[in-house]
Amino acid sequence: MPTHTTHPSKQNLELRARVMTGIRSFFSARGYLEVETPIRIPAPAPEVHVDVQPSGSWFLQASPELCMKRLLAAGFERIFQICKCFRRGERGNLHLPEMTMLEWYTAGHDYQDMMQQSEDMIKSVTRFSGSDDVISYKGSRIDFARPWERLRVSEAFEHHTAVSVAGAIRDDTFDEIIACDIAPKLGFSKPVFMYDYPAAMGSLARCKPDNDSLAERFELYIAGIEICNAFSELTDPIEQRHRFETEIALRKSLGKSTYPLPEPFLNELATMPACAGNALGIDRLVMILADTATINEVVAFTPETL
Repeated sequence: MPTHTTHPSKQNLELRARVMTGIRSFFSARGYLEVETPIRIPAPAPEVHVDVQPSGSWFLQASPELCMKRLLAAGFERIFQICKCFRRGERGNLHLPEMTMLEWYTAGHDYQDMMQQSEDMIKSVTRFSGSDDVISYKGSRIDFARPWERLRVSEAFEHHTAVSVAGAIRDDTFDEIIACDIAPKLGFSKPVFMYDYPAAMGSLARCKPDNDSLAERFELYIAGIEICNAFSELTDPIEQRHRFETEIALRKSLGKSTYPLPEPFLNELATMPACAGNALGIDRLVMILADTATINEVVAFTPETL
């Protein structure tokens, strides 16, 4: 496990502050409302491989997604939030159990639109923070000029593994293969959007209208690091309830703790407009812009120093 016995450099914390300011400037200029939602919630979105942190009889959020979608359902069409999120058992050079997340939603848009928004936002923030369109990270020169690369999940498996997507899902190794075999090879010359995930790995994403075996989901990779995870959002409460129940059953079969269903979210989902959403790890983005080897170097404190 990585250790951190000293504080990060003043330079890195100043860069982090500029990134935060740049994010807020970008969204404010485009008519987004910055919102705050509770970090302590009675029921998280159940996902088989995400273990949330209990807080009394409730939980610390792994994402602000459920509450932000309820705001969308209430008529707030362009919203963003910078907040703390929590996940048990996640610690490493790229992971913190308490992370800083940027999450935003845009009504009337889909995941293809969200790819363009992601390019625009990251390029804007990079320039605001004082970096050029070409950055250096761990010896690689990464060009942020458009167009960024796009790679289907099926193509990524074909090019970088000897395993099929179906086989990975069957053996419950899909996430492991992405993390260990595919991600480390992506985004070293240009950022890469990996998109069109199998529906079984769609989480809260809408399936493609012309192919319900695929979910309208993408992840963005820069220098082998996952930066964000985005969807065309699922708005069907019956399908969403079924997916949640499936995840709960899978957790139970693996001997993991289970969580109650988020009934208020499910009850309001039917009135949520068609939209796209994105969750971006700010700690990781700052880490890349600062050209640091570990996430420890861009946060004021790590758990080990508290």
